[in-house]
Amino acid sequence: MKKTSTRLADGRELLYYDSRDDAVRDAVDPRPLDPIATTSQIRRDPLLGDCVAIASHRQGRTYHPPADECPLCPSRDGRQSEIPAAEYEVAVFENRFPSLAGDAGRCEVVCFTSDHDASFADLTEEQAALVLEAWTDRTAELAELPGVRQVFCFENRGAEIGVTLGHPHGQIYAYPFVTPRTALMLRSLAAHLAETGRNLFDDVVARERAEGTRVVLEGEHWVAFVPYAAHWPYEVHLYPKRRVPDLRGLDDGARTEFPQIYLELLRRFDRIFGPGEPPTPYISGWHQAPFGTSGFAPEFALHLELFTVRRTSGKLKFLAGSESGMNVFINDVPPETAAARLREVASE
Repeated sequence: MKKTSTRLADGRELLYYDSRDDAVRDAVDPRPLDPIATTSQIRRDPLLGDCVAIASHRQGRTYHPPADECPLCPSRDGRQSEIPAAEYEVAVFENRFPSLAGDAGRCEVVCFTSDHDASFADLTEEQAALVLEAWTDRTAELAELPGVRQVFCFENRGAEIGVTLGHPHGQIYAYPFVTPRTALMLRSLAAHLAETGRNLFDDVVARERAEGTRVVLEGEHWVAFVPYAAHWPYEVHLYPKRRVPDLRGLDDGARTEFPQIYLELLRRFDRIFGPGEPPTPYISGWHQAPFGTSGFAPEFALHLELFTVRRTSGKLKFLAGSESGMNVFINDVPPETAAARLREVASE
């Protein structure tokens, strides 16, 4: 992999990730952009103890532009985008409308391919492997920034999720705090260790593999399953069999096998609801250990969580009173049923 760092016209960092060592990335951004001015701040809720990012500048962010004005496509035919090059493999740049900025963290956009009409599931294994290398590299660099406590690489896919740009892309958030979801996991991890002397993540994976009814896909280095208490209609957790705290710890075997496993999972998601259905909307994100915090962080297990808000053909799972008001989820699809369906739609 070759990484090339450059700057956009307003000073934001842009990185190209190429599979070829001889790739040349010298295109210059000629746009007359003003320097970025953000108003991001972090406010702590005194009742719940969690943090909220206040980012009023995001009200003016790009919203459903036509395909020929996509800011994530390469710059071509006199039309300048966020990526000055005429083509690229994987590109990462600082978000022009970040939720987190300055002392409040950092937000980056990850463009998986220059093909506007593709999706992650359309990538080749080589392309997906390059994305994994980019995620790993960004995790390593962002972890070194002062004040960053946790890095979250994720993809929102589909208008039903709230995606405003159709180009296949994801995001990376570098938080200046440990996220509430991770804090809960660390608390459960500590309690389980105190009670049993064992690692909670190891026990969860061992249970799913032993019972087997919720396992969707298993390889030599990875296992994917619908969790016992899945919150979402179709939800899959993907774990490396050798526990590591974050993406930097994956060995060569896990890196090589990941594209095969992950691409198959995404393709199965698009077949859940049968032929003729539109692409399945989903959220996919890497859960990584926070940096320099609890003594239990090294015992955290890197894993990816993938889920859809579609519960059946033409119907979405909305977070209403119980979920949004009290954070008590109600799932209409038994996890065992979801797992069986995801096994049924395996590739030929």
